Amino acid sequence: MLRRALISVSDKSGIIDLAHYLINKDIQIISTGGTARLLMEQNIPVTPVDHLTGFPECLDGRVKTLHPQIHGGILARRDDNQHQQQAQELGIQMIDLVIVNLYPFEATIQKPQVDLAEAIENIDIGGVALIRAAAKNYKDVLIVTDPRDYALLMEAEDPNQLDMEFRLKLAAKAFQVTAYYDSLIGSYLSQQLQPTETLLPECITLAFRKVQNLRYGENPHQPAGYYAEVNPPAGSLVHAKQLHGKGLSFNNINDAHGALELLKEFTEPTAVAVKHTNPCGVGTGETLFEAFQRAYEADPISIFGGIVALNRDVDEETAQKLKEIFLEIIIAPHFSDAALKVLKKKKNLRLLELPDLAHLQDLPQVKTYDYKRVSGGLLVQSTDEVLLNSDQLQVVTHRKPTETEMADLIFAWKVVKHTKSNAIVVAKNGKTLGLGVGQTSRIWAVENAIERSRESTLGAVLASDAFFPFADSVEAAHKAGITAVIQPGGSKRDQDSIDFCNEQGMAMLFTGIRHFKH
Repeated sequence: MLRRALISVSDKSGIIDLAHYLINKDIQIISTGGTARLLMEQNIPVTPVDHLTGFPECLDGRVKTLHPQIHGGILARRDDNQHQQQAQELGIQMIDLVIVNLYPFEATIQKPQVDLAEAIENIDIGGVALIRAAAKNYKDVLIVTDPRDYALLMEAEDPNQLDMEFRLKLAAKAFQVTAYYDSLIGSYLSQQLQPTETLLPECITLAFRKVQNLRYGENPHQPAGYYAEVNPPAGSLVHAKQLHGKGLSFNNINDAHGALELLKEFTEPTAVAVKHTNPCGVGTGETLFEAFQRAYEADPISIFGGIVALNRDVDEETAQKLKEIFLEIIIAPHFSDAALKVLKKKKNLRLLELPDLAHLQDLPQVKTYDYKRVSGGLLVQSTDEVLLNSDQLQVVTHRKPTETEMADLIFAWKVVKHTKSNAIVVAKNGKTLGLGVGQTSRIWAVENAIERSRESTLGAVLASDAFFPFADSVEAAHKAGITAVIQPGGSKRDQDSIDFCNEQGMAMLFTGIRHFKH
């Protein structure tokens, strides 16, 4: 039986209407601090919490509801005679409805200049305790934590007739709210510590808020949604503004993420085309138009229905070229008015604007983790953010790469880092020629990359994401006219590959870094 409600809310939207509803249903209201004052100003009958506890709010409001008169009234089981007898002896009145939302910790930590002291003061203690107590005793106490649920409560002609499934649904949501809230606090406080390169946290709680429901997942039979972390790093896809086109799908978002991660490797004008999370064409140039032309020429077949990410503003000339191709998404820092006029003629083409793409090299580096769901658990690793340091490159052959070869080797190495293993990239003159993607044998990946090259590989370079177990890969590269190779090294048979390169006058670099991507 709903006789008494406790209201303590930071977000006061909708609370006046709800309070009127409760009073009309003969439900007494108990309230705290600012909420009580607001209700009184609206001439809504309310009993301040300190009148019930006989103890004033204190310590700048840090202690208000942490009292047996409150928590006893929430946690006492109505079907337990001993509980009811003790409550009566202690003068504890039952509280049947708890309406609480928490201090705005999430909004506080997203303020640009917030400091630790301000964040700490926005950690709610009493509110979390109230929510957990009410949710634990959901059979007897109705818990409402979301202003969007007020309407569900007010739709009831008789709130005492709300069924147990409704109560359980709100209780589950309440514990999700407190878990999310605590995970935000834990993550934020951890970020205030000095970063540790090797130490992973003992336990992980992930805080993500749903951005939107998606039509379906990778396949039509899989329900899916898009969730965003709090304070995502600059340059993240979630910051993109959609200017045109139909809604994004699960696969669109996944592919777009892959395109952005590769694009972040480059500072010069660059175009990245992606299909099924793998690059199918990458090009750099003096202008964006030249960069995209090279990316397109790399594989004009696979780019069909793909995603293109660009790190310069799209002008009309580039837009005209992009319009000629069926693309799912174009992501760029900005689109000129003329470019938008051209591209918006394609009704379903999604245009995403992400200004950070124009200055990725200036973005702050944030330590992040990569998560892979496996049956019954989670694999966690730091993200692969190691950049190639040219000073650490080791020339292991008699011949050193030419200046042109060196530029192409570094270009190819950046691309292979973001290509599914086993991965091989063949490149020349600032564009990919062929990619060997996701093969179970490295020599197959080499052969695939060479076979898929649409232009002559004479004088091209080759990048491998891991070492060559045998010399057959460099033999195939030489046969195709490839003159320089970059790879991590580390195989027991490295010398076989080195000897072959020396015999044929090829150059080979070791990076000492492997870039598996599964």
